[in-house]
Amino acid sequence: MKKLVVVGGGYGGLNIVANILHSTFPEDIEITMIDRNPYHALKTEFYATAAGTKADVDVRLQFPKDKRVKYVFGEVTKIDTENEQILLEGDQPEIPYDTLVVALGCEDAYHGVPGAKEYGKSVQTIQQARETALAVGNTPGGGIIGIVGGGLSGIETAAEIRESRPDLRIRLFDRNESVLRPFHDKVRNYVEEWFAKNEVEVIHHCQIEEVTPEGIINKGKLIPTNVTIWTAGVQPSAVVRDLPYEKDKYDKIIVNEYYQVPEATNVYVVGDCAASEFSPSGQLARQQGQQIAEILLAIMNGKEPRKPKPIKLKGTLGSLGKNEGFGNMMEKPMTGWLPRLAKTGVLWINKRH
Repeated sequence: MKKLVVVGGGYGGLNIVANILHSTFPEDIEITMIDRNPYHALKTEFYATAAGTKADVDVRLQFPKDKRVKYVFGEVTKIDTENEQILLEGDQPEIPYDTLVVALGCEDAYHGVPGAKEYGKSVQTIQQARETALAVGNTPGGGIIGIVGGGLSGIETAAEIRESRPDLRIRLFDRNESVLRPFHDKVRNYVEEWFAKNEVEVIHHCQIEEVTPEGIINKGKLIPTNVTIWTAGVQPSAVVRDLPYEKDKYDKIIVNEYYQVPEATNVYVVGDCAASEFSPSGQLARQQGQQIAEILLAIMNGKEPRKPKPIKLKGTLGSLGKNEGFGNMMEKPMTGWLPRLAKTGVLWINKRH
């Protein structure tokens, strides 16, 4: 049997497996998917889980049930490229591979800030989002939630906590002159105005020096917080960073036009782990996953794979609570109820798919 192993059941890994299972391939191919969870977790909704506005069950989907795929649930500790096997936490046996797909996603980047990892909460995994939700939920009335990072995750987390806990004070720490730096001025101004109207304090030009149990030290001054949530950038998972493959300046693995590692063409990389001109997103991982599935199916069936078409992203959507949103749609900046409705529709489609 030829062993195809997909490490990671996020947007990219799941889309690869789902597309392969919807097609015909030889019976001597054994497919194994490895994930820490016994379900697919909708990462783009973790901010709502962390705020307590969305139930845990609403951000989970079951993996496809098919006798042609085997699921292994556990924490990956190492990819042994020399012996071509996956090592798992605990006493689980090693899993060998002939073809490997690396889809392990990303984790928080702390940029060397002392205490950020130890005292900062996260929304990067469903387990971390649950812990954040507990901390936010247990914060007494009038308490302060500090959110570090003015990107998409920080904005949505701040807005959702405001909706969940109107009794709390929320402080958003941003290193730039405006939140959402990659977005159009119209979007940035809209979000800043929404925050002002809804009493979310935004502190610009921050230089975070340390995170402590008491709060955040910015430019030498301690700003108290009851809970600090870290959303200031991501990096590929530690297992991926340890791989002996060439990487870009962001520690992402450099791949060829077929998403293969040039020095090991039986290894494919998708999503947050692969070097790309695009910023990490679920949309990017899904499109890459579909293309990798097509490549793998061609090779499985003894055919020459077609060169993938250039990725075309449809835009970026963000939410400000249940009724308002923002984003770039068809290369145009949008604000208000329409992008919020569009995001709800995209989530519904993804769940159906």
